[in-house]
Amino acid sequence: MRKVSLLAAVALLAAITPPILRAQEGPDIPSRVGVGVKLSLLGVGGEAAFAVTHRTNVRVGFNAFSYSRSFDKDGITYGGNLSFRSVQATYDIFPFAGGFHLSPGLLAYNGNSIGANVSAAGGQSFSLGGATFTSDATNPLGGAGKLDFPKVAPMFLVGWGNLVPRSHRHISVNAEVGVVYQGQPRVSLALSGNACDANNNCGSVNSLPGVQADIQTEQQTIKHDVSILRFYPITSVSVGFKF
Repeated sequence: MRKVSLLAAVALLAAITPPILRAQEGPDIPSRVGVGVKLSLLGVGGEAAFAVTHRTNVRVGFNAFSYSRSFDKDGITYGGNLSFRSVQATYDIFPFAGGFHLSPGLLAYNGNSIGANVSAAGGQSFSLGGATFTSDATNPLGGAGKLDFPKVAPMFLVGWGNLVPRSHRHISVNAEVGVVYQGQPRVSLALSGNACDANNNCGSVNSLPGVQADIQTEQQTIKHDVSILRFYPITSVSVGFKF
């Protein structure tokens, strides 16, 4: 008799537990996966979201963009190339079970950088760290510079929209604003070729008195000029499809 009663109790518990859990979690999630394409200040990219609970998603995506432009600064020509490459992951929280969401996350890979080929025509005067030099006519100044950031960066987004709508809709339009903290920019500048300084000392640009200190000063100047980029703003618009 006791065995029969125990079996009946277990059967009753098994029958009522799923509805109780569903009531606590909210309505059933019709689908748990959505994908989208987006345009943002990090570039053009794609993303996928996976429903975790009725009010949260995990979302991953990538961004890419390239742009080249030459410019002159202090007598030096920089052939610049802007390269945006990043992979991001966010945890989307929908506090009101609607489209509004808060999304803490990371740039799990931050490959955003600016590279430049450096040159000064023969006979051209140029400045480094406040000192003036003249590029040699037979072996003019050349080199390369690069600006980049730490490879992992925290981010926080606020937006409206859901790649996995908790309804029977399949198409969604999403918009977000936020910021990435990239940290202090890292600047490197390597020079080659010959030059003469103001005292008419001529030779390899790297062997001239004080040049290494001037290069360090120039790097610090560039780093200061772009330090605002450690807080990089984000705006994005995406269109998604829920499976």
